[in-house]
Amino acid sequence: MVRTIGIFDSGVGGISVLQHIREALPEANLIYVADSGHVPYGGRSAAFIEARSMALTRFLLKHGAEAIVIACNTATAAAALPLRKQFSKIPFIGMEPAIKPAVAATQSNVVGVLATVGTLESARFAALLDKYGGKVKIVTQGCPGLVELVERGDLHSVEARRLVERYTTPLLEAGADTFILGCTHYPFLAPLIREVAGEAITLIDTGAAVARELKRRVDTELPPRVRLGVVGNETFHTSGDAERATSIVSQLWGQDVEVKPLPQSYC
Repeated sequence: MVRTIGIFDSGVGGISVLQHIREALPEANLIYVADSGHVPYGGRSAAFIEARSMALTRFLLKHGAEAIVIACNTATAAAALPLRKQFSKIPFIGMEPAIKPAVAATQSNVVGVLATVGTLESARFAALLDKYGGKVKIVTQGCPGLVELVERGDLHSVEARRLVERYTTPLLEAGADTFILGCTHYPFLAPLIREVAGEAITLIDTGAAVARELKRRVDTELPPRVRLGVVGNETFHTSGDAERATSIVSQLWGQDVEVKPLPQSYC
């Protein structure tokens, strides 16, 4: 049998993580769920996000997922612990803002964090600041509207540039030379962020590290299932408009895909 990995996010942003997972596990079948019917999670209550995460996990497990990536910083903060408690035999790999590598990368000793309000207000983020902030100044910036841009596939418009300028200007004025992309949607805006903030800025994205951790846990915690020569496939589901999602996911994934509607019982 071929390995099956489940991935979910509040919307299509987790496609940025999926790309790294495909590189790390070329033989695995990947099932991706975009909860675009409820995006963004940033302004939602922890109880709501936990309930959605439980529903999406049940869907992925029903379809054979042996490990699950919570490809959303906000969902990780709100739901990782209850998910691990409820499904104790399943490896869960979550996301978190990459404070440690950003602190190591900065030359100005000022790090900017671009994230959703939910991530910035979470206890998990506060703990990361306490653990890794040290003598480096951490400047945070909530970014309402950026998730919605990516959900629309709007990566280069005047509106996109205006929002990116609004959110990066305070970080640059504070002296930040390193930005943490604290939401899985934001890597798709990285080219625009570089245009606005300058090519010298260092952008930290945790997708590759999550893929490495997933591979490590799959290799050490799950029984081997790989057949030599097998190439995995990807399937996509959404709780939002499937036709619209097909267009956006194809754009972000870089090839034509079909996004299927999530069954109503999981919406």
